[in-house]
Amino acid sequence: MTDSEIHSAQSSHSESTHFEPADPEPAVVLQGISKLFGRFAALHDLSVTLPAGRIYALLGENGAGKTTLLRIVAGLSRPSRGVAHILGSPDVRTVSARIGYMAHATLLYDELTARENLDYFRGLYQGKRTTSSDELLAAVGLAHVDVKRRIGQYSQGMKQRLALARAMLGTPELLLLDEPFSNVDAESIATMSALLGRLRDRGATLIVVTHQLEALARVSDEWITLRAGTIVKRETSGRGVEQ
Repeated sequence: MTDSEIHSAQSSHSESTHFEPADPEPAVVLQGISKLFGRFAALHDLSVTLPAGRIYALLGENGAGKTTLLRIVAGLSRPSRGVAHILGSPDVRTVSARIGYMAHATLLYDELTARENLDYFRGLYQGKRTTSSDELLAAVGLAHVDVKRRIGQYSQGMKQRLALARAMLGTPELLLLDEPFSNVDAESIATMSALLGRLRDRGATLIVVTHQLEALARVSDEWITLRAGTIVKRETSGRGVEQ
């Protein structure tokens, strides 16, 4: 991503009125994180602190380490070196129920309906209160869809919106999204980005991997650029922070 692209996206960022605590506790603290696959370092000595209650757009070329970073924060992959504190815990497994994760692939069951998909994944949250299917489908703009329509008949944009609804099942404090706008129509992008802004306004922290800066132009609080497995730039509210 070029600086001009980032500044262009930021120029259309509207001022938000969301509540921010005076001294928000970090949602994510990574110290000296490296992830090795054989001799290849997907992440290299990466350190970052992300205060809670913000939307972070994670940028970078393919192979920069964005998905690997997201998976480590989600607890789906363990770092080769370094320490991660997620939602205040050094063991992400203890806070996994407070995290929502949306992979690059939707991982939905095409032969099931939207509600059947949500009900199936709801079973993974045993003992934890979850958001109702009606609320989730309304939030992602799918409440009007025929309840008997199977996911295999959905457009890509509709599938992405349902995958986002699934990630929101447990009302997560930390929501991690990997390319949620990939191959998505303009209407779905608008619906999803507005929803992400509302989640942030209610106190959630979001980290969003994306190549589509315009999708987050109005809601992102910070742009973080990775290159060769480490953070090379942070920009917030039009003020660049070089690292």
